[in-house]
Formats: sequence, structure tokens, C-alpha cells
Amino acid sequence: MKPKETESLDATRHSLAHLLAMAVRELYPGAQNAIGPAVENGFYQDFDFSNAHITPLHSPLGRGEKARGVQISDADLPAIEKKMRELLPQWKEWTKKEVTLAQVKKEFAWNAYKMELAKEFAKERKTLTFYVCGGFVDLCKGGHTLPLAEIDPKSFKLDRLAGAYWRGDEKNKMLTRIYGLAFATKKELDKYLTMREEAERRDHRKLGQQLDLFTLSEQVGKGLPLFTPKGALLRELLNAYSQELREKKGWQKVWTPHITKSELYKTSGHWDKFGGELFLVKSQETKDELVMKPMNCPHHQQIYASRPRSYRDLPLKYMETTTVYRDEKAGELLGLSRVRCITQDDSHTFCRPNQIEQIYQELIDVTKTFYKSIGMQIRARLSLRDQKRPDKYLGEPKLWEEAQRILLKIAKESGLDYFVAEGEAAFYGPKIDFMAVDALGREWQLATPQLDFVQPKRFGLTYTDETGKEQTPVMIHFALMGSIERFLSVYIEHTAGAFPLWLSPVQATVIPISDKFASYGAKVKDALVKENIRVEMSDANETLGKRIRAAELMKIPYILVVGEKEEKNGTVNVRRYRGGQPSSAQAAAGEDGEIKLGQLTEKIRKEITEKQYEI
Repeated sequence: MKPKETESLDATRHSLAHLLAMAVRELYPGAQNAIGPAVENGFYQDFDFSNAHITPLHSPLGRGEKARGVQISDADLPAIEKKMRELLPQWKEWTKKEVTLAQVKKEFAWNAYKMELAKEFAKERKTLTFYVCGGFVDLCKGGHTLPLAEIDPKSFKLDRLAGAYWRGDEKNKMLTRIYGLAFATKKELDKYLTMREEAERRDHRKLGQQLDLFTLSEQVGKGLPLFTPKGALLRELLNAYSQELREKKGWQKVWTPHITKSELYKTSGHWDKFGGELFLVKSQETKDELVMKPMNCPHHQQIYASRPRSYRDLPLKYMETTTVYRDEKAGELLGLSRVRCITQDDSHTFCRPNQIEQIYQELIDVTKTFYKSIGMQIRARLSLRDQKRPDKYLGEPKLWEEAQRILLKIAKESGLDYFVAEGEAAFYGPKIDFMAVDALGREWQLATPQLDFVQPKRFGLTYTDETGKEQTPVMIHFALMGSIERFLSVYIEHTAGAFPLWLSPVQATVIPISDKFASYGAKVKDALVKENIRVEMSDANETLGKRIRAAELMKIPYILVVGEKEEKNGTVNVRRYRGGQPSSAQAAAGEDGEIKLGQLTEKIRKEITEKQYEI
């Protein structure tokens, strides 16, 4: 039977995972292939090499190695990739065959992983199928490209190795995962590889060390970053701007403790949904079971509940920048992208249903202003619930339908560039996720206003309406950056560490060409300090070229060189950081070169005040 042909890239990637399995099994007889799906940008295949040996042609000794158990490394990938290309011309047609469990056992008795899956599928009364291509047989549910032999053999390559527990369970055996990349054409593959090289250059972990922004310490613990003075200043500048924008719209600061009784999260529903991610704290004195807070919303609801509320009080707008704590798996922690201490520029609004659109419009305006100021384009994702999985969500279906209708109306009337994503809602309500696009074209979910009809009802929150009747308020959750740590991981990579002037921890550095001009350099520095410009001055222990290069490596926006001519004329020689080299057009426009000190301070102050984005 000929399976249904598909031209999708995912189908090609899936087929290549099978081809990889065949190549490995020919080179390493006895290797057991487990699963091999298509993934973003390519595919992977998991292998158990504990019973494998090396074929004579692949053996470094020119003969088969009979000792069982092989360990491969990245150095072996080119040979495996070469074998895949040798086999590729044979992969012309897939044949599908429905089989019994007995037939699977006969074919795959040597493969414990295929047998485990087959037995599980048979128990669930699922159809067992073999797919055959190029003489290779595999247990698979299908979804392949026909014919694979016609793809460009240079449009894929093996990428790297990783360890992976069988079925993602740490109690199971660690397998060897081989990742491959695959695209429609070699040109697209090359483009991706170039982009990835650039992403590695922009890696926020490397830049965080280079620019002295943050560090990680094994003694402190995984997922618990420490911010240096420069990194802490960067956080504070971003948070101050975030709060400033919301304060102008009426949000007020509150403060809540970092621990709480576990009952609070049982009431909110977080305990049942995320209990495994909570850090528990035991009181030695009272023996109370406490929790390191994983989110702020239940705390802010308790402030709301602290006194009777009238419709005249609404909307009530609270905001708090604070750290919450979640016990993320150690294997998922990564720099600032995934941490255990998450600082949120959080806010919660309690309002009447007829105020929802007004609040959302204010939050949309805040979001647009903030992301324009930092030079990131955004679009909106309407994150709705999965209609097929109602058990994932709290609240009445009728309320969900109303909430989703309101968000769709807001998105249309606000002129948002939006798309709909079912299944991405929070467990208590739908939301608008603002997706920011970075310099490499990658999309990140950052700001998110979330509509919540559920939690206020669970906590019994009320207000008295015009008729004296009690009503339940609507709650709108919002974080402009989301997690400041994760936001910084994205933003450092977006800017490659070259922050806009208003955000740069050091905005200018003064470089006298020799000690003879240090006093004039100090005068220039003092003039900038008086204007609240963050400035440093380098000493003359190194050559002028080395000091300029050091400032460029730190990506300082204004490099100010002073010498005899500048001292005589009351000027500075300006070099703007733009990847280290000013363009002739920029120089012609007067953005680089000699300028009066007073004009320079005025120019810098204006750029900071207007939060111009220029890198």
C-alpha cells in the first residue's frame, strides 16, 4: 500500500530522521533507534549504542570491533552524514503495512524501545504500522515525503549530539540524541547557519560577562543570577520606565511579602496546577507550611479584599515589581532565559465589565510606547483556550466565551496586528500576548495583558453597584516586560549589548590622548556629570588605540577623545559606537568629529530625554 504523499517540510524532516536511523544502524550494527520526530529547523533520532559495534569500514583499525558498546562524538557526525547521502538515492517510495504485535516482535525483538512502544500501542488498541523505504523497515505512524530521493542532498546536515532520557523520564536510560538540520533548499540551510552564528555572537550569557552585567555562581545555585552594578542599573532603568508609563495611566505601587501560607494558592487554583513548581518553607516556630510566592495576583487580591469596595472605587490599579520563585527543572535552566527567581514588573487591575476596553486600551498604549522606545517591533497573539481540552481551565464556559469575545473586539478596534492561537490561554482566562521580533527575526512573547473572570470569584471579591447590589469585579493581569531576567536575555541579544543611550550603564567615556590632558579630560567629565550623564574617564596607562578599542568592546555609546586641539578650542572629539566603526554619512551629518562641549552635553541630554533609539 502506498501511503499518502505530502510535500510539507515537516514530512521531509521526519523522513530524514528515518534515513539517519538507517545510516547509524549500518555503521554501528546493534545500535537501537528509539524515536525520531521532526522538530523546529530539522529533526532528531535517539539511539542506544550499548549493544553496538563498529563496522569494518568505519573502524579506525580497519576491522570490526567485537566489543559491545560504542560511544560516538561530534567528530563522528560527518561520516554518518556521508552515509545518509550515499543511501538517499535508494529512498524513492514508502510502503505502508499494517502489522500485528507478533509481527513487530519478529522484526524488532532486538530493539527494546520499539517493543515497548508496540506493546503500549497494542494495549491502547492502536493500529501498528511498518513503513519501508530503501530497504529500511521502521515502526511508525506515518507522515513522510515522497520521494525523499528527490530532495537536495545539500539541504540537510547533522548538527550535534545531546543526551536524552528515554521518553523524557530521568528514571529511564540516557540515550544519545543526534540532531539534524533540514530546510527546503541549501540556500535556506546556509541562511539559518549564518543566523545561528550571529545568534551565538549575540548570546546574552557571553555578552553578560563581557559587559560585566551579571554572573552565575555554583555556590549560590543554578538559576539564581547575580547582577553587578552595571547590570543592576540596567534593570532599574527599565523598571523605572515601565513604572513611569503605568503611573501616568493611574497605576499605584503596592508591596507584598515573598512568602505566604499555602492556602492562598489552593484558593487561587495555582496549587493544583503548579504545586510541583513551588518552593516550600517550614516555620520552625509555628510549624506553618509556607510557600515562596510564585506569582503576585493572589496577594493583590487580598489588598482589594481588605475593605468594602464601591463601583465608584473602580478601576483599582495596583502595580508591583517584585521577585517570585519557581522550582524549574535544573536541565531547563539557561542563563537569564530560564531562572528560579523571576522579577516581574507586575500589575493587576480590578474593574467593572464596562471598563475592560478602556483598561486594555491604556495597556496597549503603554506597551506600544515602551517597545518603540527600545527599538523592538511587536504584534499581538490572541491566546484563547483549547476547545478540545476544557479540563485545562478554570471557570464557566460562558465566561470564557464572553472574555474571548471582548479581547477579539479590542484587538480589531485597536488596529492591532494580531493572530489567534488556541490553547495558549492562561488557566484562568484568555490574554493578548505581545510578540516582539528581535534583530535576527526571532519572535518572543513578552508583554501580556490577561483577562480573568475566574480568580476574583474564587476569592469572593465584590463591589457594590449603583443599585446597592453586590457584583464580582473583573481582574486584568499585566506585565510589561514579563520577567525582567528573561526580557534582558532577549534584549541583550537583540541589541548585541549595544543599548540605546538612555539605557546604557555607561553613556560616555572620556579618553585623554596622554596624561598631559588629564585635567581637561576631568573638566569634560565633570560637565557631563553635572547633567546627570553617566560617564567614566580612562587613564593613559595604555595606548590611545587600546583605550578606544576597550571602550568599543564595552559598547559605550559616546567615546570622547581630548587632546591639545580640543583643550584649546573647548571641544571634544566624538566617536559614536556603531559596531565600532562610524560611517562616512554619520560623520558628514556631524554625528562624529569635533564638537563644542556645551553642544555635546545638550545633544546627549536631548537624546536621553527623548529616549531616542539609535544604535
